[in-house]
Amino acid sequence: MRRSLAGVALAVTSMVALSFLIPLGALVMSLVKEQSVTAAEQRAAALAPVLTLTTDPSALRESAAGLDAAEHLVIHLPDAQSLGDSQAPVKLLERAQQGRESISQKTPGGWICLQPVVLPGDRVAVIENFVPDEELTRGVKASWAVMLLLAVGLVGGSVLVADRLGAKVVRSSKKLAQASHTLGQGNLDTRVEPMGPKELRDAGIAFNAMAHRMTELLAIERELVADLSHRLRTPLTALHLASERMAGTPESARVEAAVHALESELQAIITAARTPLAVGPMGHGMRSAETETETGTGRQATGTGPAPECPRCEAADVVRRRTAFWAVLAEQQNRPCSLDLTQEPTAVGLSDDDIAAVVDALIGNVFSHTPPGTAFGVRVARTAQAVELVVEDSGPGIPEPDRALSRGSSTGSSGLGLDIARRAAAVTGGTMRIAHGPQGGAHITVVFALAPPLRPERGPRGSRRRARWWPRKR
Repeated sequence: MRRSLAGVALAVTSMVALSFLIPLGALVMSLVKEQSVTAAEQRAAALAPVLTLTTDPSALRESAAGLDAAEHLVIHLPDAQSLGDSQAPVKLLERAQQGRESISQKTPGGWICLQPVVLPGDRVAVIENFVPDEELTRGVKASWAVMLLLAVGLVGGSVLVADRLGAKVVRSSKKLAQASHTLGQGNLDTRVEPMGPKELRDAGIAFNAMAHRMTELLAIERELVADLSHRLRTPLTALHLASERMAGTPESARVEAAVHALESELQAIITAARTPLAVGPMGHGMRSAETETETGTGRQATGTGPAPECPRCEAADVVRRRTAFWAVLAEQQNRPCSLDLTQEPTAVGLSDDDIAAVVDALIGNVFSHTPPGTAFGVRVARTAQAVELVVEDSGPGIPEPDRALSRGSSTGSSGLGLDIARRAAAVTGGTMRIAHGPQGGAHITVVFALAPPLRPERGPRGSRRRARWWPRKR
């Protein structure tokens, strides 16, 4: 934008400067030429009274020497004698003598002025004054140079002013765009300082109002989720009492374990819904912290605002726990369940709740869209740069994998589960693939990029400090 504004200023100012420079340059040349010709005519006219008094060559030379540019003055006497080197064509001299006509015109090499003088006895003498081309253009180049410098200064000044104005506008626009991008990534504390032109200031004020309103709406929504989740405690308590009445039956232990697991999940939902609104990659709350630096006497906070801690977890551990939870229900439905976990580290840049949500969504789809008795398997593999989570089953599969990733596009499904998995993979820079597995059913692969290793910080004397998670560059 700065370049565009500077280009517009350059074009407009250049056109204005040229529109003045061209006529002004021509006017300067015309004035210099006119002044030179007028001066030549005046010198010839000044010598005419002397010629009427005497025709003595020595007296005439002495009179001509007292005038400026005497070397170009030539006197043609009636007896064909010429005092000086004539530059006038013969025809012009004859015309001036015979026609007694004053002649001033352009000739090769300069400008010629012929002034006839009538002497006693009806004789005619001619005074010739020749003005060379360098006299006709003396000072023109210097005047043009001065005008050109003024024009260049004017153009440069206008471009500089336009660039400064453009820089102010661009700076305001960049800050507003950066704030919008940061807000889109989930930092709800992002605000901008209104600056720049009135329109951009109004846009900054509107952005702050929008961000504040968005925070309020999200807080209301999260509180509503927490309230709705809390209302589920009543039927959960009834289930707990029913399981106690079933004590002594073969199913009581399973029911009791399922009730406790459901109660833990419900408590986790309520806790997550009521965390502060500094949301992370998948919408979970993150603690606010200030950046700390080590000083000579202790730690000193240098941050100017809240800085979220980046999440991190071992994906294989979370998958093991969640698969064990679903294995209880799989046993009740006679579903063969297999679990294959890598022994290598599987650290990814997501929280335990994020990975758990992905596993629950994928395994929950197996239970929702396949009949009881359908086998499924969960596998976690490690590659050089990523962690792969694979969930496959022996059911009918997914007929349209591309449409399955869109919410509400699949018949009988909201598409929310697959969308949760896809977004979780995208947060880490990974991908998600849907295909047909070896057993003929769905084969879903979620690829999470590995989190960067923890780098311990060292104090002034090389002492090891707490490890900090360094975000991976994308």
